Amino acid sequence: MLEAPILDVEALQKIVDDAFPDWAVPQVESLNGDTLVMFQPIESRNSRPGGTINGPTMMALADNAAWVVILAHIGPVLLAVTTSLHIDFLRLPELSDLIARARLIKLGRRLAVVDVELFSRGSNDLVAKAQVTYSIPPRPTT
Repeated sequence: MLEAPILDVEALQKIVDDAFPDWAVPQVESLNGDTLVMFQPIESRNSRPGGTINGPTMMALADNAAWVVILAHIGPVLLAVTTSLHIDFLRLPELSDLIARARLIKLGRRLAVVDVELFSRGSNDLVAKAQVTYSIPPRPTT
């Protein structure tokens, strides 16, 4: 069982906003234990032919949600970096907010693994599923 998060929704959103000041950042919606929900507001620049959301937008949200749920548990270790991201695109998402539900499944001293499910707002149909692994830098010893 993972320990309770040490950062709340507001602190996590501030980290995201500060880390990416020139980007239309996703919004942290909720945090419940090892599960975080965030969403990416979708604009025309996130679309692709066929009236759906482009892959890079979905991958970016999956990666960002994984990073944020990890930070919720380890604190603002901004140099935690993606080492692996595998995503399966399952169906075409609607051009509406893209929702990510990220669940921290392993948190070690140096690696963390997160399972991320992506949905269109208002739908329970899974549009993509990702597994993301992060490398956590060594923490200072005191």
